[in-house]
Amino acid sequence: MIRRRATVSLAALLAASACSRPATSPAAPAGTSAPAPAAGPRVVLPSGAAIAVEVAVTDQERAQGLMFRESMPPFAGMVFLFDGLEIRPFWMKNCHFPLDMIYATKDGTVVDVLKNVPPCAPDPAPCASVVPGAKADTVLEVNAGLADANGAIPGAKLKWVGIPGR
Repeated sequence: MIRRRATVSLAALLAASACSRPATSPAAPAGTSAPAPAAGPRVVLPSGAAIAVEVAVTDQERAQGLMFRESMPPFAGMVFLFDGLEIRPFWMKNCHFPLDMIYATKDGTVVDVLKNVPPCAPDPAPCASVVPGAKADTVLEVNAGLADANGAIPGAKLKWVGIPGR
């Protein structure tokens, strides 16, 4: 248990420091490809671009999500794992940058994509949930624009690499 906490703390520290880099364009420039993550969990998009991901499995990890981060590196994201197919509303409370939310199933089939979802207004304004049009058990959050730029559309396939149960 202590080892897991240390690993999670180290991963959170690394993610926080990585998120402090300046944001850049979500797609690689023409004629180039996204840098391939060397190791660790990742998602390969239909274009072949690999996204380094943090994995949110527990209720606490899923509730925290990408809150309080100022930015996210261009080819990074967070994947949320759930048991069973359900409509999975999300909200952008305390998120500081727009996201694409790619809803998928365990086999990698994209079932819906919510594009360029803006952050919620600062408190005390209410923060509405965004609701997909299909049931999913996996949700991938990436920088806004990355889904379109890399062919993530309903019916396309994602490849899960190093992601438990996927």
